[in-house]
Amino acid sequence: MSGLSDTAPGQQELSDREPAQGPVASAVEAALDKASAGQPLTREAALALMRAEGRQLLRLLSAAGRLRDIGKGRTVTFSKKVFIPLTRLCRDRCGYCAFRRDPGEPHDGFMEAEEVLALASAGARLGCKEALFSLGEKPELVFPQTRRFLDERGHRTTIGYLAEICRLTLQETGLLPHANPGTMTIDEMALLRESNASMGMMLESASARLMQVGGPHHLAPDKHPSLRLRTIEGAGQLRIAFTTGILIGIGETLEERIDSLFAIKALHQTYGHIQEVIVQNFRAKPTIPMRATQEPALPEMLRTLAVARLILGPEMNLQAPPNLTPDSYPLLLLSGINDWGGVSPLTEDFINPEAPWPRITALRGRTAAFGTNSGSASPSTPNTSFARRGSSRSPSAPGSALWSMKPGTRERRNSMWHEDRLGIRDRDLAHPSSRIDPAVRHLLEMALEGRELSMEDGLCLAATQGPELQALVVTADEMRRRQVGDTVTYVVNRNINFTNVCIKHCTFCAFSRDHRQEEGYFLPLEEVVRRAKEAWELGATEVCIQAGLPPKLDGRFYIDLCRAIKQELPDIHVHAFSPEEILYGSTRSGIPVRDYLIALKEAGLGTLPGTSAEILDDAIRDRISQGRITTRQWIEVITTAHSLGISTTSTIMYGHVEEPIHWIRHMALLRDIQKDTGGFTEFVPLSFVHQEAPMYRRRLIDEVRRGATGSEVVKMHALARLMLGETVRNIQSSWVKEGPKFAQYLLTAGANDLGGTLINESISTSAGATHGQFVPPAELRRMIRDLGRVPAQRTTTYELLRVYGDGDEREGPLDLIDDAEERFGSYERLTASRAFRYSRGVHSS
Repeated sequence: MSGLSDTAPGQQELSDREPAQGPVASAVEAALDKASAGQPLTREAALALMRAEGRQLLRLLSAAGRLRDIGKGRTVTFSKKVFIPLTRLCRDRCGYCAFRRDPGEPHDGFMEAEEVLALASAGARLGCKEALFSLGEKPELVFPQTRRFLDERGHRTTIGYLAEICRLTLQETGLLPHANPGTMTIDEMALLRESNASMGMMLESASARLMQVGGPHHLAPDKHPSLRLRTIEGAGQLRIAFTTGILIGIGETLEERIDSLFAIKALHQTYGHIQEVIVQNFRAKPTIPMRATQEPALPEMLRTLAVARLILGPEMNLQAPPNLTPDSYPLLLLSGINDWGGVSPLTEDFINPEAPWPRITALRGRTAAFGTNSGSASPSTPNTSFARRGSSRSPSAPGSALWSMKPGTRERRNSMWHEDRLGIRDRDLAHPSSRIDPAVRHLLEMALEGRELSMEDGLCLAATQGPELQALVVTADEMRRRQVGDTVTYVVNRNINFTNVCIKHCTFCAFSRDHRQEEGYFLPLEEVVRRAKEAWELGATEVCIQAGLPPKLDGRFYIDLCRAIKQELPDIHVHAFSPEEILYGSTRSGIPVRDYLIALKEAGLGTLPGTSAEILDDAIRDRISQGRITTRQWIEVITTAHSLGISTTSTIMYGHVEEPIHWIRHMALLRDIQKDTGGFTEFVPLSFVHQEAPMYRRRLIDEVRRGATGSEVVKMHALARLMLGETVRNIQSSWVKEGPKFAQYLLTAGANDLGGTLINESISTSAGATHGQFVPPAELRRMIRDLGRVPAQRTTTYELLRVYGDGDEREGPLDLIDDAEERFGSYERLTASRAFRYSRGVHSS
């Protein structure tokens, strides 16, 4: 197979199935002979090749690969870009679409110019060249609120608003817009041409049959093939570089699929303006009408791609999205493609949000494994046939639009292109002291001056590597020194997870049990009080109480629990109940959240842990913990607590399915809350422990990561110091999640607190954390002194109880405990005790 190893992975599997016999096999062989001889493919031959199997399929792929090598060589390109969903409102209702929204649904409006520019600026700082605008078609024709939105901004149509946004994006950020607004008139395309380097619209299918009742396009008037072909032709008449393609597996026949490819070829032969053709496979999703439709199998995708190459010829850029075949996308290289399309380091695939982009390093590596190279594509890659026609204007005339950028942006854009050509950065050749990117240096200086970083600033810093990452860490440490000095704090506390029975089924949680499971337990009130008393006698100032949400729980149980502890130990601090538990207690008792919090405070509650936050983005929450407390509800509980004088911590759980943009949004949201309420005592980054988490262990979710990498953990703590700034001055390093040694290192990356001694911590250890349930205070002090810092014991609310000077090391009762597991009891021993067994859905003693 030309350009590929003879033992390419997956090749053997493709040849296992023997081809059919008889006339079909003969027709396939005859078509293969013509294709192998380089003869143009007829409609009949293309149809025959769509039935190739086994060794015939390998011959087909080989012919397509050779043709690709003739026209494109062995370089497979991709484009780093930002995907911007300007609006999801759409008058069409395609049977396979999960992108569109109706008014009243989440993400049902338009992005404002400020939002677009923030996202585009962040992309530019991450090295993106292009802003791809995806949006619904003509929502103003069916939704009054859309018309009002456009009227208020001086536009009659969505296309008019899009043109303004594209112009601003080009001028302010230097990213080259690529608009995908669907069907357009000649005038609309002419309007967009002034700011767009290229445009696009998927033909999807040239079959009008799919418009029939029950078809995928029945309720989609803009999907009539005559309208879409007219748009593609109009782009050719205006000399606009254009992207199009087909969507396979939506109910079209093989004949209709072939006709769609020949229709695209005919338009390109006339105008020479089609810069790339995409073959995209249908993906079933639970929220779409076609959710029960079978997805195209990999051999079908390979056949279609290979036939598309043979139909469209050697010079066409042929693309297949790698994220839609995540388990086998390198096999697509067998079929003659030369482009992976857009891959974003910042934004998700909004059309197929269940399919994350592959990491660019992985994309490069897995592409190279097939004997091909990967490189960055230009946003506009017109085919040579257009240039040969002697056009006085290149497609889209991106050059004229570039000169409308604001001063300095052109130079930035040119330097980015230069960097891609070289494969290295010029500054890396200079003296080490000048290796820090000036943009990163500027942001770090801003932070040290006490200026607030924007979301796009945070995203730029989240992408740092090498010298820039080192500079980020050093800056965070210096900010820590300026804000809180060299004192490192800790609290002496005990965790009491009084039950592991829970009605929720969060896919990241390995602690919870169903009430019918043998391992389920529930500690009675008197046992919780006994453990609190034992901790107090050993020197603890706090008990931290969190647990599952057991069915049939008395809604006032949390109130009774606080009262029982405070009656026995009036001076101990009760740090208890996540916002999820507060909401559950409020719901079970029928008491509004505010009144419920007042009752808890009166019963002795001191502060709340700001857990159950995970990632404060409902799209992520729906993936990892569907049915759990929403972002809005979490904010309501937290801000209500703050308004009542109940302080809380704040947390993030990262390293699973989220991306850096979610970190930054999360921290920006916490910062906004803190500006309004001042109620957060600290920020605690919690990296995902994957080993026993159901979504990893049982593969409940695709693309779950094995927790955060070491650099991500360091970056998260440093970013927290810079993003939160003066609003949240205490950043905690979790020795339970990271281990004592790494937690110690994080004290040099912006953290200033080591958390608590914990004792019976069960939630992280259930998930596979291997760093124990208890660290004595003396060991925490040793870790702090080892860095040349000053240890101090604090209260839950960060009042200093004792600062330890040099030589001041009087041991307390907790420091003398040799075997914490034997003294306090392990999770396994606890659940084996019949006294604490959960039975028939109610707790028993």
